[in-house]
Amino acid sequence: MFTCSKTYRDIPFAHRQHRHDGHCSFLHGHNWGIEIEFGCEKLDERGFVVDFGGLGFLKTWIADHLDHACLFAKEDPIREKLLQDYPKLFRPLVIDSVSTEGIAKFLFETFDPMVRKETGGRAWVRQIVLHEDTKNKASYQPKA
Repeated sequence: MFTCSKTYRDIPFAHRQHRHDGHCSFLHGHNWGIEIEFGCEKLDERGFVVDFGGLGFLKTWIADHLDHACLFAKEDPIREKLLQDYPKLFRPLVIDSVSTEGIAKFLFETFDPMVRKETGGRAWVRQIVLHEDTKNKASYQPKA
């Protein structure tokens, strides 16, 4: 198998860990980095796993959905009230889990079908590594 990766850095968005006992339960933001590892068995006609210059669809999705967004967990008990009471305060994105691990899984499940479609099924996302600022990171890779 061939692999390569593309990293998008300095993506500001916020989240709230509603189940956390400490400061992470407060709404707060980070400067995130998304490392996407691609895989394929057969390189394209140029000898690439993916053409980095052809990944604009991922950059656009990130800009449209994550840049200055606020991620809420579906089960967050105050999500609906916050979004109802302050509809212009947030650029909301509601997902299953807003832990770094949960966001990595969400991004994998979002990006993998996009990459498969764009490459006609030749390439796929192998793994997402999500950097929470510069000191913490988590990854998601499905079972083989």
